[in-house]
Formats: sequence, structure tokens, C-alpha cells
Amino acid sequence: MNIKEEKGRQNQMIENRLKAERPRLVTEKATKGKRDDKAAKDRSSRQEKNKASNTGRKMGRKPDSGEKSSDQKKGPKKEQRAGGKGNWGNDSQKPKYDTGRNRASGGNSNLQSREGIKVDRQPVRKNTSACPVFLRCGGCQLLDMPYEKQLKIKQTKLEELLKPYCKVQPIIGMKDPFHYRNKVHAVFDHDKKGNPVSGVYEANTHRVVPVESCLIEDQKADEIIGTIRGMLKSFKIKTYDEDTGYGLLRHVLIRRGFTTGEIMVVLVTASPVFPSKNNFVRALREKHPEITTIVQNVNGRDTSMVLGDRENVLYGKGYIEDILCGFRFRISSKSFYQVNPVQTEVLYRKAMELAALKGKETVIDAYCGIGTIGIVASQEAGQVIGVELNRDAVRDAAQNAKINGIKNVQFYCNDAGAFMSRMADNGEHADVVFMDPPRSGSTEEFIQAVVKMKPEKVVYVSCGPDTLARDLAVFRKMGYEAKAAWGVDMFPGTEHVETVVLLSHKKADSYIHIDVEFGEGEGKIPVDSIAKRAEAYKPKEKVTYKMIKEYIEAKYGFKVHTAYIAEVKRNLGLPMYDAPNAVEELKQPRKHPTPEKVEAIKDALRYFAVI
Repeated sequence: MNIKEEKGRQNQMIENRLKAERPRLVTEKATKGKRDDKAAKDRSSRQEKNKASNTGRKMGRKPDSGEKSSDQKKGPKKEQRAGGKGNWGNDSQKPKYDTGRNRASGGNSNLQSREGIKVDRQPVRKNTSACPVFLRCGGCQLLDMPYEKQLKIKQTKLEELLKPYCKVQPIIGMKDPFHYRNKVHAVFDHDKKGNPVSGVYEANTHRVVPVESCLIEDQKADEIIGTIRGMLKSFKIKTYDEDTGYGLLRHVLIRRGFTTGEIMVVLVTASPVFPSKNNFVRALREKHPEITTIVQNVNGRDTSMVLGDRENVLYGKGYIEDILCGFRFRISSKSFYQVNPVQTEVLYRKAMELAALKGKETVIDAYCGIGTIGIVASQEAGQVIGVELNRDAVRDAAQNAKINGIKNVQFYCNDAGAFMSRMADNGEHADVVFMDPPRSGSTEEFIQAVVKMKPEKVVYVSCGPDTLARDLAVFRKMGYEAKAAWGVDMFPGTEHVETVVLLSHKKADSYIHIDVEFGEGEGKIPVDSIAKRAEAYKPKEKVTYKMIKEYIEAKYGFKVHTAYIAEVKRNLGLPMYDAPNAVEELKQPRKHPTPEKVEAIKDALRYFAVI
């Protein structure tokens, strides 16, 4: 099949998916249209009444005996919470639950000139998408465009941003750009009648847009969220109200392993007290036996953060597992795991292709999270060192290495930049550095630490093209040049795009040829002085834990555990990358060394010139 036929087949498949979605959503769109019509009629009626009342006052007409004036009609205002009836003085007082009015038009579809001055209206973007909340949700900025056009827009954006640094290869799109998200988050609220609703926050607000189903979210996850919403009244569970602080259920988070089929349900509550939780869990599992674990996350803080610190496992093992690039990964509620597993495999395989590992390299996986990139790289590298600041992620990463039986990977809970700086100061070197920072990008300090490691290659995985361009400029100043960039469409329907870039040492612009003559006499370099300098700058022998233990036993007559040496090194701020028990503290508490053993260990470190 040639390229033209393949594109035609993909476009036909996408069109068929859209046709399949439209009948399912047409009812909701029709209902929304009726609400809009009714709202428009009500506004028009109120405007006519106000106009008549104002005209009467200007003409000097008094109100009829049975008619109240405008001021009399208002009467005392009753304070109401968001979602109740009444007039709202400003946007901050309006109910969070929106009634379906199109806010893209500025909130008034019947905009009139005032006192003879014409008011220019901004053009309104019409909803041509199959999603009924496309304009109000704001999450899928490109969903109303054909997929080929979406890819073209992202390609153009990447080329504009990265043109000063490297060539951008053609973007890699999806065959089926729908329902790809394995992680679905729903905000829970209630309408003015007290009925529970769930959906997403309207762009730049805390008004909840009700969503029944989403074209980019996992369909089973949407189905489970709908079931939970329907169960709330029968279990007398109130949704949380941000204004009053009352209510229990704040959010629901669903994570699904696309390969394993395992499903996690996270119920985010404002209080640890969950009435009838056992019956609720039992009823939910009866409706969805495919659920493998249910977790209650407690978030009682007044914050925009979805998850809190405390968790209770209500059913199952408290985590799910999924398979990515042939490896099994453990995923908890807080784990960072790419939301599009299909394109993640494409992204990681491209990253491995650019690294071109031969089996002997030392690889650093910075910002390693739960260890996905490092574990995938381990099958082609000599050793892999993963560094991550989040302790829970490091625990998951160590567990993932154990699950997959990988022996050449070590994970450390540390700041990646500081960790690499200490490695470089100790004369350590990395052949390849993988870095996958958050959307805010990296920092100049981190990039300096990467450069100190003198890697032959840097593979930069970015989810923010703007910050990527900024960081490539810093790398260039420090002697590393971007060779090429590949866009991978991890987020169809949105304006976001993932990018992987290969960087390596810049080639010299010019060369200087110098002739040097060795020997005795004027203008010659004595050979014996070269030998002395070579001896002075000879690389130090690597100090092992075995050498330290043997020194202490020979001098002091007692043995010390490797973990004791690791603890003393850690307290002294020394790097822990060669310690076999460096992450032991994450598994179980261990006794601390006695002062006598601490001094013996420090003496050994001084003897071997470590400190």
C-alpha cells in the first residue's frame, strides 16, 4: 500500500469515528440548544420590561397602584451560595455550574449599541466539533480541525521555534487520534437543584462544565465516572462546595493500563471520614467488576491541587501495572506515567534510536520518575543511573527494576543537577544523558551539571517547545549543538506536542597546528618533567566499599556494614552512586553506626583521600 492510500485509509477511519460519536452526542447538543433559546427569550423579555419601565420614568409617569417601581421590585437581597437563584453582581458571584451559555461571544448574544455608540463585536468561533462542550471546556483547542491540519499546525510551530538550532523532521502522528488518554480526571460539583455533576473546569475559571463523555479520554473511564455520579444520591454523598467548604467528594481520578486492562479508581474526598465506604465500594464493583483497585485520597486543603498527601486503599493492592516497550511498570495514584501509551512507545523508541547505545555505556536518566526511560535503556546500556527528587517515584522505580529483573539500574532520590555535579567533581563520566523535564523546562544550573559530565550525547525529551528552544540556546553556549528534532503527537486534539532532540559536542570551527620538540636544550621540553606531570595528574584509583571495610578491619579490628559507610558518606554530602544499598533506607529502617564506627569510617575515607 503506497503512502497516499495509507493516508486515505487513516482519514476514512477518523471520519467513521466522528460519525459514530455524533449520534451519541446529538441529544445533549439539542438539549443545550433548547436551553440557549429559552435563555435568549427570557433575556429579551427582561430587556423589553426594563425599557418600558425606564421610558415611563423619563416621561414622568408614575407606577400604577398594582405595579412596583424598579427599586421596589428589587427588595432586600438574600445572600445565596453559588448555584442558587438570584441576580449575580459580578463574575466572582456567578455560579460555578454553567447553564450552557456560549461564553466565547462575551456572554451577550444580543449586544446593542448604547447611547448611539456602536460597539464592535469580536468574531465568534462556531462549534464545528463533535464535542458539545468544545468551546467552553478549552482542553482540546484543535478538536474541530481535521487531524492532518492539526499535525501541520504543530509541525509549523516546531519549525518556527527550533529553526535557529536544528532541522525539524516530519511530526509522527497517531493512526487513531481518539480516546487515547489512560488517565482521566473529573471534578465533582452540583447544579442549582443540588444534583451532582462532573466534568472539567471551564478555561481560566472554577466553573464546572458537565461532561458525559470525551473524545480523547478512555471510554471505560468515562463510563465509571458516570456510574459514580449516579450512585451519590442513593448513598447520600454530597459533592464538595469550594465556597462553603461543605461536602465530601471533590474529584475522581481513573487510571487504566491499556495493555494489562487493570483499572484504578481514586476517590478524592475532603475528609477521611467516608460513610458506608464498604457498601459504596461493593456497589461500584458490582457495576464494574473490571476495576482492580480503589483508593481514597484525602485532600482537605483549600488548594487547586487535585491530590492530597493521605491515602487509604479501599480495595485491591493500591496500584495498577501496565506494560510499556516490553517492560512491566507499577503505577500508583501519584506516579508520573505518560497519558498516551501508544505514542509513548513511539517516543521512547525514537529516543533509544538517537542514543544508539552499544551495550557498554554509562547512562544517566535525569528526571527519571518511575524509571520508564532508564529501564527501557537498560537492555542496551552497560549501566543506568536514574535520579529523581520525588521519593515515592524513586520507590516505584526501584520496584519496577525488581519486577523486570534488571540488575544494571540504580535509582537515587536526589536533585539530578546536584547529583551530576558531585559525580563530575569525583571524576565520573557519563556517555549518554536522557533528560525529560516538566513543561517549564530545565534550568541553567542543571544544564551546566550535564555539561560537566561530558556526555557524548544528550537526548532531550520535551513537552514544551517554547522552553525547549530556550534550553537549546543555553546548551549551544556551553558547547553542545542540537543535531535534529522529531515531534511526536502525544496529545491529538490539543495544541501540545512532545519533542525529542539529539544534542552532541559542537565540532571545532578551526584548528591550530603546533610543533613540539622534546629533549634537552633551549626551546625543548624535558621528558622527565612530562613524566612528573603525568604522575601528578594520574587518575585516582576508584575507592570501593570493600577497600574501606578491609582497611577498618585491619586497623581497628572490627567490621562495618556497607550501609554504615553509605550513611556516613551521605551525611558528609558525598555522592552515593556506587553504593549497593543506597536506596535501602526506602525499604526498611536500619540501625545507625556507633560513634566509634563513624570515626573509623571517616579515618578510612581520609586515608583513601575521599575527604
